[in-house]
Order: sequence, then C-alpha cells, then structure tokens
Amino acid sequence: MSFEYIKFGKEEKDFIEKIEEISGQNVYSCYQCGKCSAGCAFSSYMDKTVNQLIHLIQVGQKERVLAANTHWVCASCLTCSVRCPREIDVAALMEAVREYQLREEPEKVKISNIPKEVLDKLPNIALVSNFRKKTE
Repeated sequence: MSFEYIKFGKEEKDFIEKIEEISGQNVYSCYQCGKCSAGCAFSSYMDKTVNQLIHLIQVGQKERVLAANTHWVCASCLTCSVRCPREIDVAALMEAVREYQLREEPEKVKISNIPKEVLDKLPNIALVSNFRKKTE
C-alpha cells in the first residue's frame, strides 16, 4: 500500500483491492491533477468529479463511492484515460465501480415482470445485459 500512514480496516482494504482487481489499475497512481475531470464532457452531470471519486476510492470510502452517480454517468469515452499523465485507465476504474456495485446490490429487474409488449420492443442487448447482471 502506497500510503502507509493511512490505517484502513478490513472492509476498506477489501473494497480498494477489489476495485483494483476488477480494473487492473493501481488507484494510488493518481495524484489528483484533475485532468480527467477537466476533460470530461459529462462532468456537469456528475455529483462528484472523476478525480473526487478516485480520491474516495483511495481512502476506502465505499459508501460514498457507491452513493455517487459519477460512475453511472461516465460514458466510457476514454477522454479521461487519454489525458491522464500517469496513464491510468480511468474509464476502467469507472467500469470497475459499476461492476462492483452491480455485484453487491440485490437484483432490481425481473424479466418475468416486464410486459410482453415491452419485451418485444426492447433491443436484444438490453436483455442480454440484464441477464449478465444476474436478473431473473
């Protein structure tokens, strides 16, 4: 761990390690320059900037990270990743947070509850995506 003076509990450590494992990125590589947030076309729609969310990950604030809308608003356009002077794949971090949250949260959509006329209009990818998210 890069910040030896920060004392994390097991839950915080597990959260940080899982985000790093899913994304393949070292969250401590970020030194908060803000270039990711400055280049983000959707930052005005986010309640936390991208670098603020990364900071919350760095300090193990799982509840605050998952309560933010930043990772859901992220379009994965890769502008942040291209602009990062530390070559962090920021978009991969946002995807990792989304994936972490989907794994942790209970199911929200039940295919059996969707009316047939709606199912007929939905694109197949929407259904596949729901099945991947362990829906019924």
